[in-house]
Formats: sequence, C-alpha cells, structure tokens
Amino acid sequence: MTKVIHPLKPFYNTDSEILILGSMPSIKSRELNFYYMHPQNRFWTILECVFNEKIDNSIEAKKEFLKKHKIALWDTIKSCEIKGSSDSSIKNVKINNINKLLKDSNIKYIFTTGKKSYELYNKYIYPKTKISATYLYSPSSANCAISLEKIVENYQVINIHE
Repeated sequence: MTKVIHPLKPFYNTDSEILILGSMPSIKSRELNFYYMHPQNRFWTILECVFNEKIDNSIEAKKEFLKKHKIALWDTIKSCEIKGSSDSSIKNVKINNINKLLKDSNIKYIFTTGKKSYELYNKYIYPKTKISATYLYSPSSANCAISLEKIVENYQVINIHE
C-alpha cells in the first residue's frame, strides 16, 4: 500500500455544467498529469461515442473537448492508501472539498465513475452539497466484464446539451 496525495487540480471553468468525479487518478494519469490517461482506460473512447466526436490524444485536445461540452473533471479522494491503481484496495481516505468548484462554476449535474467514487460521494460529499450524483460504470480496463457498448449506453445520460 502506498499513501497517495491527489496531485491533479480539478479541471473546470465558469461555464462547466457537468461534473464527473472519479476516485483517485491511476498511476499513469498521475505521471501524465491529467485524468483518465491510462491507455487501456475507456473514458475518452466512451466520450467519443457519446458525443459522436473524435478526440485527439493530446491533453490539450481533451481539455478543449471538455470545455466545449461544459464538462468538469475531478475526483472524490484527496488522499488515500492504495495498491497500484486499484479502487478496491483504497483505504484511509480523505475527501476532496468540491464546494469551491461548485461555487466557481455552473455545475448542475454530478456523475461518478465507478462504485468507490459513488459510495464516497454519497457518504461524505452529498450531505454537504445536497446535489444527487448519478452512478456511471467505471471506464477502467479492470471493469472488462461490462462491454464498451453497455458502458456507452450508461454514459448517454451526460449528453444533456445535444
């Protein structure tokens, strides 16, 4: 188990209306300094399918895509003990305070990717925000039991502007 302090700033701006919260960035995402950057993670492929739009592999292109669709990204966990990038190993969590993000944006909808994020949001964050979160399947390659098609169908709910 390794103690990890969340190294990434939340990605959002004043126009953001949709907040997608993961749990803790993977080792690869922490190395590359942006969200969902493990090559086997299906997050960006899912968004391409949901919005019927190709996203270039650069971080800058991903940021432009998120801005265009008014999507903010962050995580529920501020720090924890974790083995590798495995959500199921997470222990001793400290939770991110999303109040500043909510105050400085136009967030109307909150989604969580995976069971751990959903569970932590409901236990620690929802009582403060009173904004219900919608559960989305984990896009992690560790969640290979659920097909890409089924995950894309689950994520269609975020496409509120089209």
